[in-house]
Amino acid sequence: MNTTLEKPQELGGAVYFLSDMIGFKVYNRGKKIGKLRDLAIREHEKLPTVTHLIIMRPFGHKQLLLPWGEVAGVAPGRIDLDLDSLEKYEDEPRESQVLLNDHILDKKVLDMDDNEIDVVYDVKLVLRNRVLYVTDVDFSRYALFKRLGLKPLMKLIFGDSGPMKKETLSWAYVQPLPEDIGRFRGNVKLKVLKDKLPEIHPVDLADILEELNTEQRLAIFNELETEHASDTLEEIEPRVQREIISSIKKERAAELINDMTPAQAADILAILPADEADEILKLIDKEEAQKIENMLEKQEEKILNFATSDFIKLSPDTQVSQVLLQFREIAKDKEELLYIYVVGENDTLLGVAGLKEILQANLSSRLEDIMTTSVISLNPENTLLEAAEMFSRYSFRSIPITGEGDVILGIIPYRDIMKLKHRFV
Repeated sequence: MNTTLEKPQELGGAVYFLSDMIGFKVYNRGKKIGKLRDLAIREHEKLPTVTHLIIMRPFGHKQLLLPWGEVAGVAPGRIDLDLDSLEKYEDEPRESQVLLNDHILDKKVLDMDDNEIDVVYDVKLVLRNRVLYVTDVDFSRYALFKRLGLKPLMKLIFGDSGPMKKETLSWAYVQPLPEDIGRFRGNVKLKVLKDKLPEIHPVDLADILEELNTEQRLAIFNELETEHASDTLEEIEPRVQREIISSIKKERAAELINDMTPAQAADILAILPADEADEILKLIDKEEAQKIENMLEKQEEKILNFATSDFIKLSPDTQVSQVLLQFREIAKDKEELLYIYVVGENDTLLGVAGLKEILQANLSSRLEDIMTTSVISLNPENTLLEAAEMFSRYSFRSIPITGEGDVILGIIPYRDIMKLKHRFV
C-alpha cells in the first residue's frame, strides 16, 4: 500500500466528528471515486467500532459497502484506498447494521445517570491503532450551530472546546440499540424512569411517546403532572392525541384541556368525535369552554382571545452577547423563540429581532441596531380569519397584537391559528 493510517497522537489518537467526516472525498490510488455517506458500527464491546464505510458514487455506479480494514489512509477531508478492484464491494448495508448517520444523528439519547433527553447533534470518533472507535455522542449547542454553518460565530462566543467538554456523553451510557435497526425510527434510547419524567421537555417526551406502543404510552403519560401532561399533549401528533384522550378518564382530559390556551384546546378537541368533545367541554371552566366553542364554530371571534403573553421581550439597549449567553434562561417557558420583541416604556413595541439576525450580528451590537422597525401587527379587533390571511401572506412564525400607542398586548403563534384554519375558511 502506498499510504498509511494516521498514527495515534501522544494522548489517545486522531479525533474526528461524524458531521465533518460525512462528505469526505474517497480516493482509490489517487483517483476520486465518491464521497463518504455513512459509517456502520458494531456494538460488541464497551465502545463500538466502525466496521464499514458506505461510499456514495457518481450516477450510474453502485454504492460501496467497504470494510474499514481496507482503508489505507485518513486525512482531513479525504479517505484513501489502495484496491485492485471495487466491484466486489458493491453492496447495500444489512438490516442489522447500525449506521451512525442514518440511525444515530439527530436522534434523542437518554443519559442513564440523570435520565435527561438530548438530541444527538454529532458523534465523536477516535482512531487508535488502525481501529476507529465511537467514543461519545455530542449534544452541545456548539455542535448544533456547527451543523447550521455558524461554527466561526460559536467559537467567538464559546471558545474552542468549552461546550464540547460539558455536553458530550460517553457511548457507554447509551443503551443497546434494537436488533431490527433497519426498521428503527425512534430514539436512541427509550427507557424513561418515573421520578425523572418531570425533567424531560414536552417536545422530547412527545417524540418518545409517539414511538411507544399503546400500553407503554399510557403508563408513562398517566405519571405526568397536569401541566407537563398538557404541554406534552400539545406536541403529540393528532392520531396519538386522539388515542390518549379516548383512553383516559374524561375528568382527566378536561383537566388537561383546561390548562391549555383556548386555541390549543380547540385544536385538540377538533380531532375528537363530537360527543367526546362535548362531554369534555361540559367539565371545564364555562368561560373557557365558550371561547373554545367560538373558535370551533365562528370565524369572527376576536383575535385577542387567542393571544399569549409567553414571548420574549427585551429593551433596545440589550447587547447581542447578553442575549446569546443568557438565551436558555430568557427563553424558558416561552411559546415563541425565533423572535425577540424589542419594547420601550410601557411595553411600547419598537421593533422585532429574529434569532438568525442575532446569531449573525456583532456581539457588541445592541438590539436597536439590528431590529426591524417596520413591524407587521394585528389589532385587538381583528378576527381569526384576518389573522390566518396575514399568516398566509407573510409566513411569520408569530404576529404581535398591538393596542393604542403601539403597546404590545400579546402575540399570536402560527400554530394556534393555522391549525384551526381548515375549520373556518
